[in-house]
Amino acid sequence: MHTVANSGRTVAVLAYEGMSPFETGIVTEVFGLPRPELDVPWYDLKVCAERPGPLRIVGGATVDTPYDLEVFASAQTVIVPGVPDVRGTCSPELVAALRLAHDRGARVVSICSGAFALAAAGLLDHRPATTHWQYADLLRRRFPLVRVNPDVLYIDDGDVLTSAGSAAGLDLCLHLVRRDHGPSVANTVARRLVIPPHRDGGQAQFIEAPVPHDLDDDQISRTMTWALANLRQEISIETLARRAHMSTRTYLRHFARCTGTSPTRWLIAQRVQASLPLLEKTAAPVEEIARTVGFRSPITYRSHFVKAMRTSPSAYRRAFNAAEPAEHGH
Repeated sequence: MHTVANSGRTVAVLAYEGMSPFETGIVTEVFGLPRPELDVPWYDLKVCAERPGPLRIVGGATVDTPYDLEVFASAQTVIVPGVPDVRGTCSPELVAALRLAHDRGARVVSICSGAFALAAAGLLDHRPATTHWQYADLLRRRFPLVRVNPDVLYIDDGDVLTSAGSAAGLDLCLHLVRRDHGPSVANTVARRLVIPPHRDGGQAQFIEAPVPHDLDDDQISRTMTWALANLRQEISIETLARRAHMSTRTYLRHFARCTGTSPTRWLIAQRVQASLPLLEKTAAPVEEIARTVGFRSPITYRSHFVKAMRTSPSAYRRAFNAAEPAEHGH
């Protein structure tokens, strides 16, 4: 019988016959590599299987793990990176392990088709959830109690989190690091992975039209770079369009094609993101931080912050700022 150490944050990821190593590799890369340079207690990762022993994976290689579902269910975060067959049934043993983990208070996470295992365990009933857009209709048909949203990268519903296609699993894993350790640590991990530090969970999974590399892309990119350097000032869509030498209507169309979102939504997300290190590392009042990142009023800032982060700026500061904030920062 194997047990997981109680010290630190334990993470278990499920391995299965015929799996792609990529999804498991995402989890291993984020949670399994030691990161002494961060000077925070890192994760204790276990790769688990329904039965210990060798498993054949894509490409003809094998993975051999001594850790079983008992270890899986005892972790603080359990991750299902996929299922062998989205039309098949999950084993009663896996269903029981997922329910046990959830009942114990673990965070239960899925990547891509792993959502089918969580749904089979009843953990997604009456909850919002996502999966790869190709599987969304099937997930909805097989598990009608699940509130399937096929348009987002990932959904954090507190103790149950789901992500879209494989690469979106990276976004979700980094989101968990951000929840546990704050944005500075998550950004450092992202830099090590050479990926963007933050893609919001509500970002579109994919853009319908292909994105050609042309002059318009460069113009949009330049306006985004300019906006990031000037977040403090008021930035209108008309201003961005003029800088791109486009009409407002043309700019909106090209921006959506290049980014999958609107300039307004993108600016709000960037401003909220820019405020995180200020909350984490300074004692500046919330009102001042709101102005610094370009929100017209603290009320507007708090509203967008709560929508994006599911907590208030003051609560976020209390969680991630070691220094006691000034009283008027509340």
